[in-house]
Amino acid sequence: MSYGYYPKYVSVVEKRAKAQKKIKQLRKKNPGIRPVILEGKALATTWWGKAWNKNLESYADYSNRIGRGRSYVRHLAVLDLDITPGKVTSLVQGSMGAPYKVIISIKKMKQKNWQVIKKQCQSRLSSLPDLLAGKIPEDLQEIFMVQGKGLFPTPLEITFDCSCPDWASMCKHIAATLYGVGVRLDEDPSLFFTLRQVAIDDLVSQAVQSKASAIIEKSTTGSSRVIADDKLSDLFGLDMDERVPVKPVKRAKPTEKRKKKRQKQKASPRDDLKGQSTAIALVAHCLGTSQHGFSIKELQESTGFPARKLYGILHRLKQQGKVENPAYGVYQKKNHG
Repeated sequence: MSYGYYPKYVSVVEKRAKAQKKIKQLRKKNPGIRPVILEGKALATTWWGKAWNKNLESYADYSNRIGRGRSYVRHLAVLDLDITPGKVTSLVQGSMGAPYKVIISIKKMKQKNWQVIKKQCQSRLSSLPDLLAGKIPEDLQEIFMVQGKGLFPTPLEITFDCSCPDWASMCKHIAATLYGVGVRLDEDPSLFFTLRQVAIDDLVSQAVQSKASAIIEKSTTGSSRVIADDKLSDLFGLDMDERVPVKPVKRAKPTEKRKKKRQKQKASPRDDLKGQSTAIALVAHCLGTSQHGFSIKELQESTGFPARKLYGILHRLKQQGKVENPAYGVYQKKNHG
């Protein structure tokens, strides 16, 4: 007598082995695919990844369905995940042979909300690396998480589609992709701002500029201007193990041309800091040794720097036009030729 059909039990080991086999097959056609891989048991480990998941789970529309994707992420079922402005695309392995394609669209953050958050941040955030590392004052964290007015999207701002035959509005493959975004934010929090289509620099630029101006003003003495390593470390969150010597600059007569030059220097205080960090020079050198680029983990192994420090350095090099991303999570020296 039959009591109905029950699918054959597949162990976690078998599911992961199947996913790894599929990843190898996909890489033959597309070497640039990036599967979502958890480094531990937790779905997210940084503030950005945890905050992303917490926001999704806080909505009643999602709380009862998004949990369907947890096991899929843990079993390596998200074979590829890509984040671009306003869009997340992924390939998720289901019960069938071919993976399903998921597309999630997220509306651009409302300008009025962004303006309010920028105003609240500019007097309290002074370091981009600290922001990316989730070292944010508690009151700002609460502001970021306010439903409908914070940084994170609401269900009304999210639309999704999956190629699977599941009739549910949020299938397991979509849920897995949403959790996969949290993993990506653990790896590179700046992708959050790419997704929401806002400029991360806007949150700290004014505060950094003011702080840099104050440091430079205090560091101006006699015939030379040298910014101490500990001050640079405070400003950018970088460890200055060695100082690159700067030749003293002789004072010129206060001509009109000289005054204009000084005004220009004060308008761009971070330009005065170029060449001060051996750490930045080392990262730039490493990136120039490979045509295929480096991941954050590879840069950690090559330089010995922690990921938080590397994100700050890479962001600065990208601003200077010296680094590019040939693929998400991969950094290489920009070819100006």
